Amino acid sequence: MPQFGWTDQRILITGGAGFLGSHLIRALQARGVNLDQITVPRSAELDLRRWENCRAAVEGQDVVIHLAAVVGGIGINRERPGEFFYDNLMMGTQLMEAARQAGVQKFVAIGTICAYPKFTPVPFREEDLWNGYPEETNAPYGLAKKMQLVQAQAYRQQYGFNAIYLLPVNLYGPGDNFDPRSSHVIPALIKKCADAVENGDDHVVVWGDGSPTREFLYVEDCAEGIVLATERYNGPEPVNLGSGMEISIKDLVHLIADLTGFRGEIVWDTSKPNGQPRRCLDVSRAERYFGFRARTNFEEGLKRTIAWYLDRRRKGVL
Repeated sequence: MPQFGWTDQRILITGGAGFLGSHLIRALQARGVNLDQITVPRSAELDLRRWENCRAAVEGQDVVIHLAAVVGGIGINRERPGEFFYDNLMMGTQLMEAARQAGVQKFVAIGTICAYPKFTPVPFREEDLWNGYPEETNAPYGLAKKMQLVQAQAYRQQYGFNAIYLLPVNLYGPGDNFDPRSSHVIPALIKKCADAVENGDDHVVVWGDGSPTREFLYVEDCAEGIVLATERYNGPEPVNLGSGMEISIKDLVHLIADLTGFRGEIVWDTSKPNGQPRRCLDVSRAERYFGFRARTNFEEGLKRTIAWYLDRRRKGVL
């Protein structure tokens, strides 16, 4: 396949106005991509669950990077499993079909760590993706996103369509979602600790028992991984995007408490679910296939995220 270049490429980024999307656009600009080459459809104006909107979105595009998703933490996944399944499945399936019909040169599908089986051996290797059912609290979301891999491989086989599939681990960083109803674990914990410090509370309550482990990838690193994969990878195999680190929720809570200045007690609400027992990726395929390796130290990334959040909190914009 010829060398990929960004010059004059017309790029559609679904979800481009969101957390990861905003960082991805900055990473593309660093490659010399002009903003007039990038199209970012807004969900309020272009509902990608509708076929005609998918067709309109891909018209005239050379590259599609599909970031758009209905996402959230354990709580909202349990409240809205039907929506999480249907919305993510319909957006992804229809968008890729529309892109194929429109002659799009490359489709980059962004999957999720939630697609892995609940008891995947650690570190998670891409070969184990189909060896069991996902963790129940986020299975509808994980499976809906996983169908993009099936579709990409089927379309490559039948139509020669160049679709790739990436599996980012849990992201964090400046610009994250801090809404307690839908946020993931790091922003949720940062907000809890910041609230407790501001209010003078002597404890914070955290879901589960602290035993699960998680891996986190700084959002700027993830954006760079997506750009590298778009430039250099044209294969059928799914590829993990991660940092290769693993930390327990218990250690994470104490680290965030320390960095936010919270000195009170951590109370574990064991009536709430833990989620998947362990998450840590084998990241060797990404480095081998397109030269990606995460660069940001975890504690440094947390400090930047906390500083960003506290600054906006002081300014009253969150």
